[in-house]
Amino acid sequence: MHLGIVAHSTEGAALCFLSFCQEGFRRTGRHTHPDVTLDYIAFGASMDSWDAGDHAAVRDTLAISARRLADAEADFFICPDSTAHLALEVPGADLALPGLHIAGTVADRAARDGRRRVGVLGTTYVMDSDLYPRAFGSHGIDTVLPSPEDRRTIHRIIFDELVNGEFTAASRIRYRRVVEDLAARGCDAVALACTEIPLLLTPDVSPLPTLDSTRLLARAAYDTATGLRPLPTWRGGTAGG
Repeated sequence: MHLGIVAHSTEGAALCFLSFCQEGFRRTGRHTHPDVTLDYIAFGASMDSWDAGDHAAVRDTLAISARRLADAEADFFICPDSTAHLALEVPGADLALPGLHIAGTVADRAARDGRRRVGVLGTTYVMDSDLYPRAFGSHGIDTVLPSPEDRRTIHRIIFDELVNGEFTAASRIRYRRVVEDLAARGCDAVALACTEIPLLLTPDVSPLPTLDSTRLLARAAYDTATGLRPLPTWRGGTAGG
């Protein structure tokens, strides 16, 4: 099958694309993978809409990418951006392609790992929403958010640094401290629910096991493209867990 990637932020989309392609080599030992096409309307085109809370306008932009991917004969899509899923879940006409839902993919892995209480790191848009609590809750998994001050810091670092390809030691230390606090509050894993965060908070420095939304989505897409899991049916709107 042919995968389409609806990109919404640069670093996360690039990491997901690379992870999907590299999964082919990891599994087969050869430089091969299913066909993949990426469509990217510049992130900045949607920032005014995000700031205004106009998720429907963002959905319209993402729908253009989905249509282009359908025209390129992709069979399904992924969008490696948790925040974008807040827009994709806005009611509207069906997207041109079925897609894998990032929060559902991460929650499925947490359930397979036996997690019971997961911290969530992401943009304030995501952390203030029910996107991940709903997905995790469908598996009976509790979610925990950082403190309000830590949420603001996480969001600022994402937009001032991570989406621009800046990954500093100081920010890594700050994120590590946030995760240490989540561990002290009883979390047994942390969901990296912004697709750039795995580039900063790697498993070797995280105080908790990480649920890497970027790579989990790429692997699920690979499984779908190779027939190991069924073609998704979600075409936008509120998704279940």
